Amino acid sequence: MNLPPRILATLEAEALIARLTARHGPLMFHQSGGCCDGSAPMCFPRGEFKVGGQDVLLGHVAGDVPVWIGAAQFEYWRHTQITIDVVPGRGAGMSLESPEGMRFIVRSRVFTDEEVEALAAAGEPLRGG
Repeated sequence: MNLPPRILATLEAEALIARLTARHGPLMFHQSGGCCDGSAPMCFPRGEFKVGGQDVLLGHVAGDVPVWIGAAQFEYWRHTQITIDVVPGRGAGMSLESPEGMRFIVRSRVFTDEEVEALAAAGEPLRGG
């Protein structure tokens, strides 16, 4: 079985990511479970958010945009495939889409038992540091 991606993005999210990349340069996402903006995926210019040893790399979307998640949140969501999507509305305060009238959100689905086994056999994902 091929390894299922832990992170995906919808075509609409990829289009907004492309616009933001053209305006701001290379991007990154961080998905936290913290307060304030809750568990909204936050979009930053790459390198503007300090990734630490407690952050887990879920993968990349829209080509080469890394998506990181806090380790505690990853433990809750390790059994789910996460999809970054976009809806009309006000974006999270520090996230780059905020002035666009759009908001990044996440959708998820539970991995199948076979997918969980394949991911477990592949080992733990990369951590920041």
